[in-house]
Amino acid sequence: MDPRDELKKLAELFPGGPPLFDAAEHVAGSMVPEPYKRLLVHDSHMTVSMEEYHGTAVDVRVLAVHDEEPYSRKIVLTKTGTDEVVQFGIVRFDFGYVTDAVRDEIVAGDTPLGRVLINHNVLRHVDLGAVLRFRCGPGLAEAFGTNVGQKTYGRLATIFCNGQPAVDLLEISTPLQ
Repeated sequence: MDPRDELKKLAELFPGGPPLFDAAEHVAGSMVPEPYKRLLVHDSHMTVSMEEYHGTAVDVRVLAVHDEEPYSRKIVLTKTGTDEVVQFGIVRFDFGYVTDAVRDEIVAGDTPLGRVLINHNVLRHVDLGAVLRFRCGPGLAEAFGTNVGQKTYGRLATIFCNGQPAVDLLEISTPLQ
């Protein structure tokens, strides 16, 4: 599937409000500059990558939710104990591949998705779909506390839970110096 199609599907899960980005361009992983490359070009959870890069645990703040199947939410990750946003994300999750306890903890919205899956030892694999360069639109600029037009990087990924494609992700790093 063309990454632009998947990006559009995920972004359209939460219509209305200001546009998230003015432009998005697919970038080969080998061409992504540091530190974005270290943060995005891998087959691991972004929760872990963000915590390692920023040197602190991260908290999740849920901005919007669609409870119907598949469950979807729009979030930001912040440095623990602060309002400093390190990542924006949209998640679409088919709960048919995880236990009720995992589903309940994700729906509660108190713990980042990656941490929930790790804590519950869900058999999982993260499949990196595409890395994208974004120019922030009003929606991302507001979430990140930056200017419209600021450039940053993100990724599309799928998490396979117990061998099945359960989670589709859009994960965008806050602009870094």
